[in-house]
Amino acid sequence: MRETIEKYILELIRRSTPRRTAWNLEKIREGVDVSWNYIDGCMLTALLAMTEITGDDRYAAFVEQVADSFVQEDGSIDTFDPEKHVLDDYNEGRILFPMYSRTENEKYRKAAKMLYNSLLKQPRTEEGNFWHKSIYPNQVWLDGVYMALPFLAMYQDRFGDGEIRDIMKQLRVVREKMRDPETGLYYHGYDASRKAFWADPATGLSRNFWLRSIGWYALALTDLIEIIPRGMEERDELAETLRELMESLSAFADSETGMYWQVVNRPGDKGNYLETSGSAMIACAMLKGTRLGALEEKFRNQGKKTFEGIVNHHLKIRDGMIGLDNICLVAGLGPENNRRRDGSYEYYISEPVVSDDAKGAAPFVLCYTEIRRLDM
Repeated sequence: MRETIEKYILELIRRSTPRRTAWNLEKIREGVDVSWNYIDGCMLTALLAMTEITGDDRYAAFVEQVADSFVQEDGSIDTFDPEKHVLDDYNEGRILFPMYSRTENEKYRKAAKMLYNSLLKQPRTEEGNFWHKSIYPNQVWLDGVYMALPFLAMYQDRFGDGEIRDIMKQLRVVREKMRDPETGLYYHGYDASRKAFWADPATGLSRNFWLRSIGWYALALTDLIEIIPRGMEERDELAETLRELMESLSAFADSETGMYWQVVNRPGDKGNYLETSGSAMIACAMLKGTRLGALEEKFRNQGKKTFEGIVNHHLKIRDGMIGLDNICLVAGLGPENNRRRDGSYEYYISEPVVSDDAKGAAPFVLCYTEIRRLDM
């Protein structure tokens, strides 16, 4: 298995350039070069983890190529537009910290500071949470928790600016507003203004539990637990939130594969399917959470079962090429001029299912690095 997975990752790198990556299927389908974006950010984070765990510098070397392609000497980032207020764009910023450590090049520190200052200007809901994007006013998506808050924590940890209270306040709002007390699962989106066409007029919530959005949230919790020092009350609070979520998710795991359904609480319903990206995220959160001491040992075994289920059912060899299947390409809520994205069950199962997109490949790689750590 190890040889196959590492061959798969290196083959993706071989087929990529800094501005045309093999794992960014959205840009490939559009026929355009990549910009500074969260999709590549996810994969670059995973590649850095591969160098850390294997000692093979080929993974980090490609990350450095991408970083050098975008980050200018003055710390500006090519294609990044702070005026668009896109929370997704901060995810790729997390590579700047290891790049600064790796190269000691001041441009990476400058770029991190620029992103940090820009993020602090992001519009917020009345509760103080970042808007997901300016085109989604007053909206909080679970995706955005992963995109921005770990970057914010990493900057604070590395450079000492800011404080943890802002991060914790936003996370408490997410738990209070977006968690369903009956299932323990989290809704994909929340509109604080209650005006979005997809939002419940009373609660502001979207209608369903989309797997990958919950996966983003779970990964964010584990990343933050890793950053915040042991002994701090905030870390203990995050660990309890993670345990609560993992217990709830466990009830919905497929008994055979350990994987999870695209719409989590509707296993076996017509059109629903065991989805790779969200399953890999949950498995990674379980493995990492256990390693960090935030979860009980049983979750290590459950995460390992899910990872093995993905490998056995969706890591395929076709015409001599290795591919990772059953990845939902994209899903969202709105905006107003795209009412197909209404948060319905029918919508979530209608989005394209693809192979090798980084939204699935990256968490799969991160999960693999956690599996490798078990042997260390």
